[in-house]
Amino acid sequence: MDQETDVTTGTAAPLQPLQPMPTDWKRCLAVVAHPDDLEYGCSAAIAAWVDRGAEVSYLLVTRGEAGIDGLSPAECAPLREQEQRASAAVVGVSAVEFLDHRDGVIEYGLGLRRDLSAAIRRHRPELLLTLNHHDTWGGVAWNSPDHKAVGRAALDAAEDAGNRWIFPELIEEGLQPWGGVRWVAVAGSPRPTHAVDATSGVERAVQSLLAHRTYIEALTDQDPETYARDFLTGSMAEAGERFGGKPAVSFELFPR
Repeated sequence: MDQETDVTTGTAAPLQPLQPMPTDWKRCLAVVAHPDDLEYGCSAAIAAWVDRGAEVSYLLVTRGEAGIDGLSPAECAPLREQEQRASAAVVGVSAVEFLDHRDGVIEYGLGLRRDLSAAIRRHRPELLLTLNHHDTWGGVAWNSPDHKAVGRAALDAAEDAGNRWIFPELIEEGLQPWGGVRWVAVAGSPRPTHAVDATSGVERAVQSLLAHRTYIEALTDQDPETYARDFLTGSMAEAGERFGGKPAVSFELFPR
């Protein structure tokens, strides 16, 4: 069995099995920094949730306008927005919103927390989904400042949204407090605790990532379909090693 290092003792310990994600919820709001963030790992889980009748909405903090070196932000933003909407549709998600923070320089702070709190009050989710807020990806690659800022703000906004005395101006805008977020699930976390059986969503996840073809073609010289399929099936197989051998999407789950 694979091992991980216990940060308190420095000794290696067997990896623990991942627990099933809760299913007794109806609404999820997914909050990430960029177009394609959800497709690099957790869209198979979203497809499975939609299949069982859950309502899933996407909130993108930027339009990904700084993501392609050969395209100016003015050209890139509408293209990546179009690709994100097409990508979401593949897994059955039609509600896709953008906040227009600047790609690459998202700032953690009150403005971002307020915007996310407002979205939580509008959508009233029971499950809030975001992306890895830790400094690294598995202790190897350094994480993007945008991912860290949005992930941490999402965790904080889950609490802010239920407190009428934080951002009281939202009430004046007609957004009543929503304290109904029961869990925050962090996709791509190096410290996963739970997982979703992704078997039924694997092919849709691949096609959903392929909808970001312009971005993928700028990112790699590989054939886009080979690249998308290898990346996703590899990550789902790795998570599945701790989830009964089934293709899986893993999450770090924070109950509230």
